[in-house]
Amino acid sequence: MKIFHVFLISSLLFSFSRSKSMLLHEVGAAVSVLLGFAPPVAFSAAGSSKLNEVLIPNPFDRPLAVFMLEVSGVDDPVVVDPKNDLFRNALKSSVDLGSSKADIQLPDEEEVSVISLDEPLEDYTEENISDFASWLGGSYVTDATKTLHGVLTIPLANGDNVNLHMSKKVHREFALKLFALSQNIRKAMKIHEDLSETLQRPAEFLMASFDGIKALQEQDDTDGFDKQGMRLLLATVSKIFDSLQTAYEGQIVGVVVFNGVPQSEAKTLMNVMFTSRSSPRWLAETKSSHNTTTLAAQMLVRRTLAWVTGIVLLTATLLGVYFLLNMPLTRDTLLYSNVKLD
Repeated sequence: MKIFHVFLISSLLFSFSRSKSMLLHEVGAAVSVLLGFAPPVAFSAAGSSKLNEVLIPNPFDRPLAVFMLEVSGVDDPVVVDPKNDLFRNALKSSVDLGSSKADIQLPDEEEVSVISLDEPLEDYTEENISDFASWLGGSYVTDATKTLHGVLTIPLANGDNVNLHMSKKVHREFALKLFALSQNIRKAMKIHEDLSETLQRPAEFLMASFDGIKALQEQDDTDGFDKQGMRLLLATVSKIFDSLQTAYEGQIVGVVVFNGVPQSEAKTLMNVMFTSRSSPRWLAETKSSHNTTTLAAQMLVRRTLAWVTGIVLLTATLLGVYFLLNMPLTRDTLLYSNVKLD
């Protein structure tokens, strides 16, 4: 059985232990609850008990925003970078993969905004790369002989520097995937600003995946660069979540899944499934029999009742008009009697 590591990052969570064992569909149910929706109807009592240990019990205290990132090629980030405070202080869960996928059940699309952060990078300049390096606290040195072939230097928490040579295909692809993720995050924060101004703000679910580490591991000439790439990825995720915490004023939970298996085998582990909410009338009609004879009999009874009611009302109206027109035109004895009542 494959074991994956899931980290839930937020001050809106609590647990009796910093490490929990959960199933993949329980992680999906936790995401639904964090977004303010009920877990699946068939959710087990044992799963509900685990969620009660992890989530704050107040149903009105939900962040209504979740950032989920699936990373392939990294097993346990705490082992890779023990000094990373974001993951070291997060709620860690070892996930038993009982199935290849798990569904995150959400209601109608009008109640939740699902934003994909996997949009490819269309165009970029050396200025964009320089801004990205500055955002991570690093620098970008251009190449005078050829554009977009400079060196991107990013400092790590342990004091080391990661040098990405844009002239090398492996380094360039890895750097651009990190850059694309950061750009998509910025777009998502702009969407959040627009949604915050609406009267009924929907829940927000940000979904992203990253397979750049696996691409580094598959190359023969990386010379251990995949380990540095893992640390750089963790530093970038930490920076991204700090930006999201600021934009959402702390009302967001990060769910980072590290599967450590090739992308071709795992792909995305979580699948979003919309389930429309049915109205009571629709439920009543669904429970009724769809037998053709029964429906025909019901229609006959309803039409007969409508015709009988219409005929009775029409007859009463005609009789009322007839007697009104044929009333005698004599003075009323009580009104014109001149009788004084004490």
